Amino acid sequence: MQKLSKRKKLKIGILGGSFDPPHKGHLYISKTAIKKFNLNKIMWIITKKNPLKKKPSLPIEDRIKLSKKITKIYKKIFVYYLDDKINSVNTFNLLNYIKRKQKKAELYFLIGDDNLKKFHKWYKWKKIPSLAKIVVFARKYNSIEKISYTAKKQLKKKGLIEVGSKKIKISSSLIKKFW
Repeated sequence: MQKLSKRKKLKIGILGGSFDPPHKGHLYISKTAIKKFNLNKIMWIITKKNPLKKKPSLPIEDRIKLSKKITKIYKKIFVYYLDDKINSVNTFNLLNYIKRKQKKAELYFLIGDDNLKKFHKWYKWKKIPSLAKIVVFARKYNSIEKISYTAKKQLKKKGLIEVGSKKIKISSSLIKKFW
C-alpha cells in the first residue's frame, strides 16, 4: 500500500462491492471522488458475496479480471480482493483492516444512495463513520436531500457527505437483466 511524505496526508477512497459486473457507474463514482476530494487513490474492493444481496452471477475470478480490465487506464484506481485476508465480507471489518495498514490515511468510503437505504442493516454500521468518511452518491434521485432513510438521519450528524451528481442510469442489476 502507498505511503506519502509526512507533509501530505494520504487520502484513500474505498469502493466496495460484488462488482457483478463492474460498469461505467463504478468508474464515474471513482473519478468524481478522485477530483472532488483530491484522493490519492481509489481501492475497488471486490467481495465474494454481499451479505444483503443474492449470490453473484459471475465467479469472483471473473469479477476481479473484469474490474482490472475496466480500470487499467486509470492510474489512481486499484483492484483488490481482501475477503480471505480479513476473513470477513463486512465493511466494518474491511475498513478496520485498511485503517490498521494505513494508520495516518484519511479514508473515504464511497457508496451509492441505493446502499444508504439498507445501511442500517450493515454489521456495526454506526461505527463505520469512526473509520471513514461516508460519501454517498446520488444514483437514482439526482439529490439525496429528499431521501429519508434511517441511517441517513443518524449518520448526518457524524459527517455523512452527500454528493449530488448526474443521474447514473446503469447498475449491475440492470446489466444482468439483458444477459
